[in-house]
Amino acid sequence: MSFLLLILVFIPLFNFISIWILEILCGKRVAIWTVAHSYIIIVILGIIGLKTVSSGAFQFFILGTWIKCGLFVVNWGFVFDTLSVSMLLMVGIISGAVHYYSIGYMENDPSLIRFIAYLSLFTFFMFILVTGDNFILLFLGWEGIGLCSYLLISFWNTRVQANKSALKALIINRVGDFGFLCGLILVFYFFRSVDFSVVFAIASFFSNSTICFLGFECFCLNLICFFLFLGSVGKSAQVGLHTWLPDAMEAPTPVSALIHAATLVTAGVFLIIRCSPLFEFASSVLFLILFMGGLTAFIAATIALTQDDIKKVIAYSTCSQLGYMVFICGISSYNVSLFHLINHAFFKALLFLGAGSVIHSMAGEQDMRKFGSLINLIPFTYGLMLIAFFALSGFPFLSGFYSKDLILELSFSKYNMGGIFVFWLGTLTAFLTAFYSFRVVYYTFWGKINSFKFYVQNSHELPTSMGFALSVLSFGSIFSGYLLKDPFVGIGSIFWGNSIFILENNSVGIDFEFIPLFIKNIPLLFSLVGIFLAVVWNTVLEQLKGILKLNWKSVWFKTETSKKLISNSLLIIELYRFLNHKWYFDFIYNYYLGYTMLRQGYHSFYILIDKGLIEIITSQGLTAVVWNLSRTLSHKQLGYIYNSACVLVISLMSLIIVILVF
Repeated sequence: MSFLLLILVFIPLFNFISIWILEILCGKRVAIWTVAHSYIIIVILGIIGLKTVSSGAFQFFILGTWIKCGLFVVNWGFVFDTLSVSMLLMVGIISGAVHYYSIGYMENDPSLIRFIAYLSLFTFFMFILVTGDNFILLFLGWEGIGLCSYLLISFWNTRVQANKSALKALIINRVGDFGFLCGLILVFYFFRSVDFSVVFAIASFFSNSTICFLGFECFCLNLICFFLFLGSVGKSAQVGLHTWLPDAMEAPTPVSALIHAATLVTAGVFLIIRCSPLFEFASSVLFLILFMGGLTAFIAATIALTQDDIKKVIAYSTCSQLGYMVFICGISSYNVSLFHLINHAFFKALLFLGAGSVIHSMAGEQDMRKFGSLINLIPFTYGLMLIAFFALSGFPFLSGFYSKDLILELSFSKYNMGGIFVFWLGTLTAFLTAFYSFRVVYYTFWGKINSFKFYVQNSHELPTSMGFALSVLSFGSIFSGYLLKDPFVGIGSIFWGNSIFILENNSVGIDFEFIPLFIKNIPLLFSLVGIFLAVVWNTVLEQLKGILKLNWKSVWFKTETSKKLISNSLLIIELYRFLNHKWYFDFIYNYYLGYTMLRQGYHSFYILIDKGLIEIITSQGLTAVVWNLSRTLSHKQLGYIYNSACVLVISLMSLIIVILVF
């Protein structure tokens, strides 16, 4: 069975290599459809593999040795446990749907073969990341998906903004990658190995070991987990290093679905879950994870409220949901985090691909204020996106309902300050999520049409390949929570075996089953209120705009009521501006970091060192000295043989004296 799973891992790499050959031999159409159909094999093998490993028969496979240098030994080793195979199956389904969708979405693009090849390479590196049995292979997949994300974000490389967004994603992720690399080095320094089986087995013996870091005495596992979490902050777009995520929307829409639903942004969460035997002994870092995840969920949701680009709203929604996945890891419920990760992958991929269908039908327009009444033009897309938005909002019995409500219940059942804090923050985020979700639905499908006649009369429904991809994802968006609830998070389930480790002291147990019923229903109530307010705000109040217009100068301007109304309006406008500018994260980074560093680099390094020290002393000063000396010596050279012989004899005698003396 391990051999079949190994074939599954390398099928995308074979696709990447073979698609170029198939294009030459059989033509473009045969090549892309062959690659797309190969994902059916991947999904079938993934289902068989999940059924095998769920019984406890974990599979290990070593192809050979990659690096051997003293104690540092790295094998081409792969582990197939319930954690890795679950991720393999989820990534395979999403990636296959994206491939099918791309055939219809990008059919007129002259570089479609290159695009499909990049998608396959991206999938291969994600497979390496989730199945590697050591930190080096995980880091190989980690860097590989970073490289492929750069290639895919800048796929339309004639667009300046696409190139800028790709560079931004790459540079910001370097910060996280540096943290991951520091954690990897510390792992080898303490454990003398990078194999998961060795490191995780002896982690408990280092729970009280300390190291002096920057003059402070730190627990070694706290330090290691802090750097590993820094890597997760970059990849999974937690607050502080999240600014690359919305700008990555410059990529073609299928790339957005693959990056933001199943692969790149989930890599950081997967790293935390995979390293649960380390994080369980780093209580300080777990609290940091809890706090950062809660803040990310809330801040990203507030920003999504004021965005008008349909893809950016969904991107910030991804960032917010990643916050849920991270903060639940902070209370040691790693299985619940993975449960939400897989559920989220289905409905978020459906949202992105549905948004791509809307954009495709509206000739590339992404501003949802310019849509409206598309329910009559693309009803199939509307139905599927409505399912996805309901799942995102946590509507009962859809996939998001099972995992999101469970996350909030577990947070409350910790009965400590951190758990209560993230419970209420997550509940408020659920309200905001429902509000901005149905704001998108209103502007896109329900509101008054606000487009040019040319775009409306040429709008069209999905091609067959795109419709098939969305149908598969809609099935997952409806049923994944129900089907996976018992094995993934059911009480007494042994599905995960030893692929996830939770200390007995950190386990929530069954406390969440005994919290009051009204507490359990608060998140659902907030979500339903958010949906209701979004509908009311964008229908009833929009229709009353003309009635509520006031003649400030003639009637209200001099009254106290008018002054209060104006003052409150200004506060609302400032709040809107603050959220619309994304809490000014980009401004702070660009002005206080980017511009300041550029200015200091110019004055300190370029003017002082490059143009000053180096250029004057070497290229100008040394050159001038040599030039003047050579001119002086050239005047002393008269061309007589006896002068040259005299200089030669004197130089030789001086050399002999120096040798004899020293």
